[in-house]
Amino acid sequence: MSAFDYSFDMENYMTKERFAAFKKFAQDKETPFLVTSLSVVANKYDELKKSMPYADVYYAVKANPTEEILKLLRDRGSYFDVASIYELDLILGLGVSPNRLSYGNTIKKARDIRYFYEKGVRLFVSDSESDVRKLAENAPGSDIFFRILADGLGADWPLSRKFGAQPDVIFENILLAKELGLNPRGVSFHVGSQQMDITQWRSALKTCREIFDAAKARGITLDLLNMGGGFPAHYMHAIKDTYVYAAEITDFIREFFGEQFPHIIIEPGRYMSGDAGILVTEIVMLSSKELESGIPWVYVDAGKFGGLIETLDECIRYPIYSEREGEANDYVIAGPTCDSFDVLYEKIPYRLPSNMEEGDRLYFLTAGAYTQTYCSIFFNGFPPLRSYVID
Repeated sequence: MSAFDYSFDMENYMTKERFAAFKKFAQDKETPFLVTSLSVVANKYDELKKSMPYADVYYAVKANPTEEILKLLRDRGSYFDVASIYELDLILGLGVSPNRLSYGNTIKKARDIRYFYEKGVRLFVSDSESDVRKLAENAPGSDIFFRILADGLGADWPLSRKFGAQPDVIFENILLAKELGLNPRGVSFHVGSQQMDITQWRSALKTCREIFDAAKARGITLDLLNMGGGFPAHYMHAIKDTYVYAAEITDFIREFFGEQFPHIIIEPGRYMSGDAGILVTEIVMLSSKELESGIPWVYVDAGKFGGLIETLDECIRYPIYSEREGEANDYVIAGPTCDSFDVLYEKIPYRLPSNMEEGDRLYFLTAGAYTQTYCSIFFNGFPPLRSYVID
């Protein structure tokens, strides 16, 4: 397969003036590090609210829990999708009311459920009988929504195996929740992260409608739809504008639920913070493994264990920018650690300038989501990825 070309139009990501300001900010900082733009996050939130004004936005904290981002979204009225007691403490510590939070992890300990409940959280997700029983015991009377399986076709980072259950299982759990004194509110799904196929929302919404109808036939009125995440960020492949996704999804909701929408929740993470981040790396080494043929390798100082784990199976393909110009070569890109797994792109190499030198910086764009939070703690002694924010 052909290599990805480095010579994309940088102005698709930021103006020359903004990149110059970014470089000035970053020039004296030791690589690798992540820089996140708060104004980009703000614009993404505003764009989504304008496109889907009927939906409550629950930002997925796990994507990028930088406090400045959380404060910005707090002040804009965002809700928050929280995955652990540690994220809960972080959010509550910023003065966010617990009625703006959802415990969005289907896998949770009984004592953690109790901790959320004691802190005032009353909205929980579930997908199993075991979890429903723990919720009934440790969060009595709480609002529950139930996650169905979605196949995730068309997503660069599918989420279809570990979370959710088949509709018949979900229906039985709705009945059980009601029997145990919980308040079954609705159904949730996640079409997969970085979802390129808008029709995946339609398929999931059709299943939700069927569950709503089945529950009503048993005397349970559901009134909540959690459509999860899935809105894409700008990586190497062209994506549709936010309003295009929003308009089509709105039509799908109307198709199955009419003009009187249920309470709608969306949980953007990658969409909200991905475009806002640049991960700055340095070329550690350039090498060739064969004398007369083969693709040269470029090793950078951030790899799979330093924030770029989503290059696993080359699923997420970050735009990589070099300031060098001129002729180009195909390169395999790898990280710095003593682990042979730490190769970022080899199946489909990247086409980068042939005049690159060791010590040059390479900029991984659209790196604001799932980088800092995914990096290891001192593997090979490397410290966690440093993070900064700019306006």
